[in-house]
Amino acid sequence: MAGVDEQTLKASQDKLRLFSKLKKGEDVFGTFQFLGTAWTSRIIAAAGWDYVIVDCEHGNIGDNDMHDSVNAIAAAGVSPIVRIRGTDAALIKRALDTGAHALMVPLVNTAAEAAAVVNAAKFPPMGIRGQGSPFSATAHGIPTPTYLQTANKNILTIIQIESQEGLKNVEEIAAVPGVDAIFIGPNDLSMSLQYYAPPKWDEPIFLEAIDKIHAAVKKHNLPIGILYPDGAFAAKFQKDRHFDIVTVGGDVKALTGWMTTQLSAAKSG
Repeated sequence: MAGVDEQTLKASQDKLRLFSKLKKGEDVFGTFQFLGTAWTSRIIAAAGWDYVIVDCEHGNIGDNDMHDSVNAIAAAGVSPIVRIRGTDAALIKRALDTGAHALMVPLVNTAAEAAAVVNAAKFPPMGIRGQGSPFSATAHGIPTPTYLQTANKNILTIIQIESQEGLKNVEEIAAVPGVDAIFIGPNDLSMSLQYYAPPKWDEPIFLEAIDKIHAAVKKHNLPIGILYPDGAFAAKFQKDRHFDIVTVGGDVKALTGWMTTQLSAAKSG
């Protein structure tokens, strides 16, 4: 990012819906994409979300669909977040080379793991990310030289806390330079703490864990996010425990729910 002027930096950030809204202190709302193809991405993005998480951890999304989905989402004026399936530097490079506006990394358990993720996600001198992608700047709506100057500042590195070990180390993880946000994975956190998922969202051990993570993240002035089962629940839970990055369901859940409801309605006549 050496040599970039503030006007260029701000102009590049204004093109990024997720970054710009969080910087203004506004909440952002998004959902998961588990099914591949750019058409799925376009349909989801058209609903008006601030971001769509392209799930390459649990979703049916391979390398080609990851590229196509990121750019379809970005073209709709929505921020694509790529969730990779691990902390491997090669996965991080591939995800960011698509032009993702943010990287989400699951099951980060220690500050050392978080630091390694940041190192792989940032260009020199902050990290070791390699340059060569002809695609990444396109999804940011800027020329490649500008992308290279601004990427270290503009692309969010989102770390997921979703285990007992991550919970124990959350204070140190949140303090790692270059960690831009923390996201709670409620299902895996519940599995780690209670050995079942999804959580009921009223268990004392689960709520205490959420509160501990929330307090640690806010101590370091970072945005914090969580996945909710549905919108109505999100609106209710947000009143007691405010999250900045509000994620609701996903495409498979929406499709299954609509199909089940409509079939039931058709049979009731």
